[in-house]
Amino acid sequence: MCLLITMGYQIELRHIRYFLVVADELHYRKAAERLFISQPGLSRQIKQLEEGVGIKLFERNNRNVVLTEAGKYLQKELSKNLKSIEATFNHAKLISKGKDGNLKFGYVGSAMKKIIPNLLIKLSQEYPKISFSLKEMDNQQQVESLVSQDIDIGFVRLERAPRNIQIQTILVEPFCLVIPNTHVINKTNFEGLHQFKDASFIMFDPKYSVSYYEKVMQIFDEHDFSPIVSHNTIHADSIYKLVENNIGVSIVPKSLTMDVYADVQFIELTKIPQKTALSVIWNNENRNPVLPIAMKLLKGFK
Repeated sequence: MCLLITMGYQIELRHIRYFLVVADELHYRKAAERLFISQPGLSRQIKQLEEGVGIKLFERNNRNVVLTEAGKYLQKELSKNLKSIEATFNHAKLISKGKDGNLKFGYVGSAMKKIIPNLLIKLSQEYPKISFSLKEMDNQQQVESLVSQDIDIGFVRLERAPRNIQIQTILVEPFCLVIPNTHVINKTNFEGLHQFKDASFIMFDPKYSVSYYEKVMQIFDEHDFSPIVSHNTIHADSIYKLVENNIGVSIVPKSLTMDVYADVQFIELTKIPQKTALSVIWNNENRNPVLPIAMKLLKGFK
C-alpha cells in the first residue's frame, strides 16, 4: 500500500515495518533475519525511506546502529499509527464476514468470577455480531498491552493508571481470610488477624499486582506484625489447594470466595478499613469502533 509519494519514491507500509524492526533491533543483520529478507535489501529499503522523507533516521558505523532524535520520534508515532491501520483493516475483514467487530480483553483472575461473565452475557445478547477474546494477564502486562493496543479493555487491581490510560472502578469489596476447615479458629471464635501472627501465609505474588500486595500489607501493619510468607502464587486455586493441605492461610478479595471449596473456609474481615477495588482500564487513543459499546454496558456494573 502506497502512503505517500515524495522525491520520486513511494513510501509504503513495508518501509515503515522495516524501519520499526530495525529501530527495535538496532542491528541490520538481526532485523533482516526477523523480516526474512537479505541485509543489503533491508539497507536499501531504509535508505529509500530516509531519502523519501528527507530525514536521517539512523546513525550507523561498522559497530553500532543508533536512532537519531527524529528517528526516535518516528518510531514512537509510527508504532502507534501502524497498529491503528492494522486494526482498521482487521475490522474491515470482520465486517466482510458479517461481524460488527472484535474486542480483546485482558483481566486478572478475580474479574472472571462475576464481572466479565456478566459483561459477555450482556454483550452476546445485545450485540451478537461482536466477537471477543480473553487473556489473563497481570496489571503491568495489561497496561503495556493497552498502550500497544494489543488489547482493548483491561480489568485490573490498580489505584491509578498512566497518562492516556483511563481507569474506572467497577467493584469495591472486602477482604476474606482463608483457612482450612480443620483449623481450631472458625467464624464463631474468630477475634482478629492477630490470632494468626505465627501462621504461614500464602500470598498473591507482588509482581502480579503491586498495589494490591501493598494494600494487604497495610492490613498486617495495622495489626502490628509482619506475616510469615511461605509461598507466592498468581492463581487463587493454588492458594486454596495449599490452604486445604494445611500449608498455610491466606487473604483474598471476597469475589474469589464465590466458588465452593469443601476443605477451606472464608472469614470476611469486616472490621478492617481496607477494601480492594477492581477497575476497568482502556486507552483513550484506541479507535476500535465497538469499544464504546462495551464501555456503555460496563456503566453501573456491580
